[in-house]
Amino acid sequence: MRQATIERKTTETTIRVSLELDGEGQADIDTGIGFFDHMLTHLARHGLFDLAVAARGDLEVDAHHTVEDVGICLGKAFLDALGERKGIARFGHAVVPMDETLAEVAIDLSGRPFLAFDAGLPHGRVGTFESELTEEFFRAFTVHSGSTVHVMLRTGTNLHHCIEGIFKAFARALRGAVAPDPRVKGVPSTKGMLEA
Repeated sequence: MRQATIERKTTETTIRVSLELDGEGQADIDTGIGFFDHMLTHLARHGLFDLAVAARGDLEVDAHHTVEDVGICLGKAFLDALGERKGIARFGHAVVPMDETLAEVAIDLSGRPFLAFDAGLPHGRVGTFESELTEEFFRAFTVHSGSTVHVMLRTGTNLHHCIEGIFKAFARALRGAVAPDPRVKGVPSTKGMLEA
């Protein structure tokens, strides 16, 4: 079973993330940030991951700590659930349209954390979710999952659509990267390992 549960408790947040990679897209999300819950639900649904996230953070300050710490825990959950990463596709790529928006995400579960975030999101809010938190989430995920992630927003004007398109593309790319490939024997690397 490719699954993991990660808990994190700081003076700013208390987070619990449970992940099943080979799921059905079931989501039980409660971060206290409505739009972020909506995005994580998309991640589960379009990635076909079963995902439960319970987060309590210092939202009286803002949503930054909660979003970043969920990204940290989710990254660690994927890292743990993948184990040695034997027999996986390793690479994933998706281009997703959403009305006027076109988002593209490419992923390499390389063991080398690197984020290229070329989205140019306008500053603004969707509900209580500030647009710059999108990049913060992906940076936290990338570092703690040991992944290379490229996020590109090809076009888009509606901030809700832009962020949602990015999350959907991320879900589809991640789904492809973690998928078992019966033709892959062992770790998909000439090094024989996937880490820095």
